[in-house]
Amino acid sequence: MPTGRDERALPAAAGNRVSRPLRIGAALAFVRRALTPRTQDRPQDRRPQDRRPHAGARIGGMSSHSHSDSPVIAGLLLAAGGGRRLGGRPKALLPYRGRPLVENAVRVLREAGCGPVHVVLGASAAEVRERADLSGCVVVDNPDWAEGMGSSLRVGLASLAGTDARAALVSLVDQPGIGPAAVARVREAYRSPASLAAAAYGGERGHPVLFGADRWADIAATATGDKGARVHLARHAGELMLVECSDVAEAFDIDTPPDLARLL
Repeated sequence: MPTGRDERALPAAAGNRVSRPLRIGAALAFVRRALTPRTQDRPQDRRPQDRRPHAGARIGGMSSHSHSDSPVIAGLLLAAGGGRRLGGRPKALLPYRGRPLVENAVRVLREAGCGPVHVVLGASAAEVRERADLSGCVVVDNPDWAEGMGSSLRVGLASLAGTDARAALVSLVDQPGIGPAAVARVREAYRSPASLAAAAYGGERGHPVLFGADRWADIAATATGDKGARVHLARHAGELMLVECSDVAEAFDIDTPPDLARLL
């Protein structure tokens, strides 16, 4: 490695005068030798420094992790809602592009690089399993789905316990305006099992949200009713990384009958 010093042999310092006059021929020979580097003193061919980005470096907005060394970021889809304000129509089964809405949400997670994908069902779970293609997903039922999103989040995180997942990227079934581009951005915010990141729309926090595995226990302990992970997010607001996604997604929900027009 370079040391920062010029390691070539140097001629005698100019201040060290020779006590006896040199003959002209000898003087020329001395100068010639001094100005011509010896073979061993010539700069050696060195391999260019390896400038490949380290694992995790960002290249054009994407991580340089290869598939083999990428951390496992699971997709956790909350799809248990009963659609109370929609007249009791389960949101997972709402028609979207000719198929149940839940299939679109699963596809988005997969195309964004999340895997495995865990899906939490609740209302009409048996019918959802029968009508929707959820092949390749880990599907779990939340018998307490009517209590709110918090119970589904707890069930979903419990299903990930003991897996290789280093983080869970949580998305909601009723947000078809959020596609793979936004989800991938939030996924790329992963840094460690302590990561905490969320999509932002005009600076306002939204979904999806990424929770490092080190946070799951506290989230599960505080996720109640429809609060979901809000308690944990409020406690750790200073650690939250917001990822602006308003240029690639629309964060609307399908909650009321007028919202159904957005599915057409």
